[in-house]
Amino acid sequence: MLNVDICSTSNGRTELLITSYRCSGRIAQAAYIEGLHANCNPWQGSQSERRNFDILMSYFNIHFAITALVSIAFWRFLVRRKSKRLLSNISGPPSPSWFKGNYQQVFNPDAWGFHEFLAEKYGSMSRLHGPYGTNTLYTFDPKAMQSVLVKDQDVFEEEDGFIKGNLLIFGEGLLGTLGHQHRKQRKMLNPVFSAAHMREMIPVFFEVTHKLESALKNRLQAGPSTQEVEILSWMGRTALELIGQAGLGYSFDPLTDEESAHPYSQVIKELFPTLIRLQFWQFNVLPYVSWIGTAGFRRRIVKMLPWKDLHHVQDMIDYMYGVSEEIYKMKINALNAGDEAVALQIGRGNDLISVLMKENMKASKEDRLRDVEVIDQSGMARILHLLSQHPEAQQKLRQELIEAKHLKDGHDFSYEDLTTLPYLDAVCRETLRLYTPVTTVTRRARRDAIIPLLRPIIGMDGTEVHEVAAPNDTTVVVSIFNSNRNPDLWGEDAGEWKPERWLSPLPKALLEARIPGVYSHLMTFLGGGRSCIGFKFSQLEMKVVISTLVEKFQFSPSSNDSEIFWQMNGVTAPVIGKDNHPQLPIRISLVN
Repeated sequence: MLNVDICSTSNGRTELLITSYRCSGRIAQAAYIEGLHANCNPWQGSQSERRNFDILMSYFNIHFAITALVSIAFWRFLVRRKSKRLLSNISGPPSPSWFKGNYQQVFNPDAWGFHEFLAEKYGSMSRLHGPYGTNTLYTFDPKAMQSVLVKDQDVFEEEDGFIKGNLLIFGEGLLGTLGHQHRKQRKMLNPVFSAAHMREMIPVFFEVTHKLESALKNRLQAGPSTQEVEILSWMGRTALELIGQAGLGYSFDPLTDEESAHPYSQVIKELFPTLIRLQFWQFNVLPYVSWIGTAGFRRRIVKMLPWKDLHHVQDMIDYMYGVSEEIYKMKINALNAGDEAVALQIGRGNDLISVLMKENMKASKEDRLRDVEVIDQSGMARILHLLSQHPEAQQKLRQELIEAKHLKDGHDFSYEDLTTLPYLDAVCRETLRLYTPVTTVTRRARRDAIIPLLRPIIGMDGTEVHEVAAPNDTTVVVSIFNSNRNPDLWGEDAGEWKPERWLSPLPKALLEARIPGVYSHLMTFLGGGRSCIGFKFSQLEMKVVISTLVEKFQFSPSSNDSEIFWQMNGVTAPVIGKDNHPQLPIRISLVN
């Protein structure tokens, strides 16, 4: 027998209390449901009674979950009927499945062709079929993106699955929070990622990059003059060491040889390809089950499931959490020990996390972040791959770098120098335009809304559609990929890699479209309150590494170049043939 009481605590919160339960003829002590009360009474019954109680609570959780899921399903049915009526005039592809809709066509490692098909066939706004018969909007219209990501960003928030998944993977950082909490975090982080602070990071960036340069030189001098190198691994390790030293005041990797690689770099390399295989379940199932039972109960369920990818992600999360906790404790101890201890650390207290923690200590109580919120590659590899395929562009960039370095008597570039190298800047911008690392973002309407269009589309009834009604709970997929390649804005050569386009005035249509991205008329780093806060750090990292390597090394395609395929994962990653492990071999040699 189970007695469940609703009671009020002294602070006015309502709690669910198990007053007694009968099992095998015995009555156990009263106990709060685990996790619902901060001051739980310790268990005073026998181990046998505790096991019986745990079993009972599991049944209670399952019964409660089934009831909730049935209610959610009925609510979604009502929402779906309204959505279907309002969006029926927007054209789009047929649904191959009621269960998944077009989801698997949009989100899979080989989805490039389907995204191109959507843009060519239906234009900048189309209707997709979501899971369970729901409707989804797909857009890269500039005015629509301005509405969804900037003007009405409080209406169109991140998907529940995105937030829940990021909470589990990365904790309560920027990727796992919404609304006021997210804005509070960004307010605290903005000074850390300012241009002024980036200038102070330049010596650290070059120090790390010269280690990479020395490692590659030593390898070439100890063997054949031209060698095939797995450059993605080296770029991933370098990026990790850069964020480690400049961001965390921590060294992951000495960057001496292949054997010295830190396990964290391999974890990061495998994380996103694994997550893309779980994305359907993350976005469409996780929000409805992530609250069932306690964390321990959910963890036991995960371990019981015969699901290799899920277990692999769990192991990677555990490892990342352990490393993050180690770094954070080290920083806290140094700050508590005083300025001398901080000065002895890597970064000498100027790294991003140390600055953030010091600012957090000075903040008012209501603005302060909790400890859990403070804890929280492929771009450079893509550039080197493209330069290996375009030797004329590689030589032009190298010549610019050599001439600029000569004017500085061989010294490293300053922050200002890196911003005034036109062809280096053009190569970086063009690569980020054509090959954006993140291809889509999704938002969900939290109430009924109207999405305006810059260019009207033709509806199913043959009329011009100038705005689209998005009912509450409608998912909107924003295509960064198609926005950056839109031929109506970028011209007929929008699908070609041409750094020279940035050395002359950009098309008038592009300027008038007012793309809402934070960076150079591109959506690569998004726009609005959830734009990439670290895009200046990313640009600086890219320019330091590319300028150093291209000046000293010659890059050419590997023997497997024709088999290299860039997968459309959460973050794009290169693979060879049917091997799904990210890798990018490139031939390198020293420049004479």
